[in-house]
This record gives sequence, structure tokens and C-alpha cells, in this order.
Amino acid sequence: MYDLIVVGGGPAGLAAAWAAWDKGLKKILIVERDRELGGILNQCIHNGFGLHHFKEELTGPEYAGRFASMIRSTGVEVRLDTMVLEVTRDKQVRMVGKATGYREEQARTVVLAMGCRERTRGAIAIPGTRPAGIFTAGAAQRYVNMEGWLPGKRVVILGSGDIGLIMARRMTLEGAKVLACVEVMPYSGGLNRNIVQCLQDFDIPLYLSHTVTEIRGEKRVEQVVVSQVDESRRPIPGTEMVFDCDTLLLSVGLIPENELTRQAGIEMDPRTNGPKVYENMEVSVPGIFACGNVCHVHDLVDYVTSESLRAGEAAAAYVLSGDRAGKTLTVKNGPGVTYTVPQRIRREGVKKNCGIFFRVNRVCRDSEILVTSGETVIAKYSRSHLAPGEMEHIMLPAVLLNKADGEITLSIREAQA
Repeated sequence: MYDLIVVGGGPAGLAAAWAAWDKGLKKILIVERDRELGGILNQCIHNGFGLHHFKEELTGPEYAGRFASMIRSTGVEVRLDTMVLEVTRDKQVRMVGKATGYREEQARTVVLAMGCRERTRGAIAIPGTRPAGIFTAGAAQRYVNMEGWLPGKRVVILGSGDIGLIMARRMTLEGAKVLACVEVMPYSGGLNRNIVQCLQDFDIPLYLSHTVTEIRGEKRVEQVVVSQVDESRRPIPGTEMVFDCDTLLLSVGLIPENELTRQAGIEMDPRTNGPKVYENMEVSVPGIFACGNVCHVHDLVDYVTSESLRAGEAAAAYVLSGDRAGKTLTVKNGPGVTYTVPQRIRREGVKKNCGIFFRVNRVCRDSEILVTSGETVIAKYSRSHLAPGEMEHIMLPAVLLNKADGEITLSIREAQA
């Protein structure tokens, strides 16, 4: 029997396993379906990683390599090329691997760190023919950065998420012509630094409140039609632009990879498409924890790491000290807030501060983040700028949580113009 089985060997799984080992667990297994550790970071060859955690700027492979080296310095067991088929509520993990075949392993605790996947054309139903040349931005990133293939030479990108923005720059540097980045919302879905460094620095136009309304082509994409949309995101007739291109990259959102989570009967949050978690990243089933993009989509891997270290430490505490009980506060989202993580806080589990991640549902300037319990405001935080594309984070001191009764609500109050 293992003390801990970690499902996923990306940045979340590596950090959780490292923290659990550091806190005293010695029989730990990481199960990873790819051929090497590191997850999505292995194809993210651009820099900008590690500024928070390692206090220096690293590429994705460098960041992953640091944690992989840390894991190799421990006695943590790693099974690569192995797919987890099921995680049961009593913490049995069923898997199949090239080297081991089908195996069932029992654990005292489990950390779910499966990451997320991209939305495809089928998920957003773009009209038109079905030619070759349509890729998710992440698939194109892997082709270029790991396989050495250039997906196309004249490119339109739908969606302004961070992967799409980064691929606009990457395709340009490889010699392709990126004709436009098209975003259906009136604001970008990516970090502001990526808009500047990946689009503006290369004179790539960003069309906000626009979307692709038709794909044309027989064997391969020949044209895409882009239309302006109204406030209800419906195409406006007469605003069509036609781009002659051979490639369409889709950066239209990420979905937490939670088939195993649902299969185990773990309570889910429809706001995040991830499991509901407590302050220590424990899900509704005692002794099972979740962290990283399987919980909610992050924009910085450093935040994934800090969250996953907390999950690994909590998994170790569960094995070494037993289950944790206590009075629970429910965390809700009020006006202006899309979701919160964690969704529940056990006050006895907060020694000093409790961090809460959240996203807003609109661009806000000169605002206050209000934390209320009933009619009582227990905390305020000022922000000069808030945007849906940037995850926000606040720290709530334990002394303030003790003032709450039953539930707390996060909301945004924007200054009057």
C-alpha cells in the first residue's frame, strides 16, 4: 500500500509529491500518462516561468526540470506511460501502463493533478466545411516546439487566451504570417504582458468583439470569415472580413480534466468545472485532494505550485495525523465575481491566513474587493485594475474569518465614474 498516489506528473503533481515527501511520507507514487515528467511545461519553451517560486525567470522545460530533479533526489516512485482508469472513493487507483500492464494500487490518500484540456472546434460549433488545417493552439505548440513541424504559413487565431497569444508570436518567429487574432469578448482573455509582447510587438492586429463565422476550404483551410458581434455575441450582418489563410488556431478556453473526479462521485463546482475544495485542497471525499488546473484554470504556473504544495502538505497531514474536522464556512461569489477557490473553509484549519483565488466577470477599474458575511463587511481590498483574463488572489487573516458566520461572499464594488 502507498501512503500517497499522485495522478499526474505535471507541475501540480510534482509539487504535491515533493511537499508530501518533505513532510514525512515515504511511500509515494506518481502516475503520468506521458513519456516524461513535466506535463504541458515541456512544450512551453518561452520564458516567464518561476518569477514567484524560484525568484528567477525560467522557460517551461527549465521549470519542470527543476521539480523533476527534486523528485529524483527523493524515493518517490514514478510510473510513466501509464494511464489511470479509475480512482475509487476508498482510494484504490486502477491504471494500465506499457511496462506494467493493468494494475490496481491501494493508497491511504490520493492527489488529483490531471491538469486541463483545450476546447475544440466541435465545442464551439463554427459553421463551414471540415478541411485540414484547424488546430487547437496547444496542439500547434507541441508540433512546433517538440515535434519540429510547422502547422501552416498563413494563420488566423481565434481566441486571445494566453496560449493563443504566445502561439501568435511563436508562429511569427518560425516564419509564418499571423494575419489576425480574433476575440469574441470586448476584452482579451490573456495576460496584458502577452498582448504587448506577442501581438503589439509584432504588429499583429487584435479584433475584439469579433468571431469566426465561417470556415471555407476543401482539403485544407482556404479562407475564414470573421464578423463583428453585438453585445449578445451575435454576428452583425454586413461586418464580414475574409482572410485568405491555410491555418486556423483555436484558443477558446480550457476545461479541467475531471472525468476521474466525477467517476469517484466527488462534488463538483459548475462555476470552475472542477471539484469543490476546502482550504487545504481536500475534496468532498476525505483523504482525496485536488490541485492545479484540475481545480480551476490558472494563468501562472507559480500559483499552481503554491496551491499544490499546500495539497501535498495536507495529504501528508491526513496520513500522519488523521482526518480534519471543524466548523465550515461556505465561500460564495457575489456581483462581479465568477468563482472562488476554495469553496469551503474550515476555520480550525487556518493557522494564520487563508488564500482565496477568484476571477472577475468584467473589466473593472479603481475597485474594492469586498468580503462580507451577511450584512457585515469583514475585509476590503483595493485594486486599480481587474480583468477576467487575470486570476486574482487575496489573503484572509484567521482573525477575520472568526468574525464570519456560516458563509462569506466575495464581490466587486467599482468606483463611480
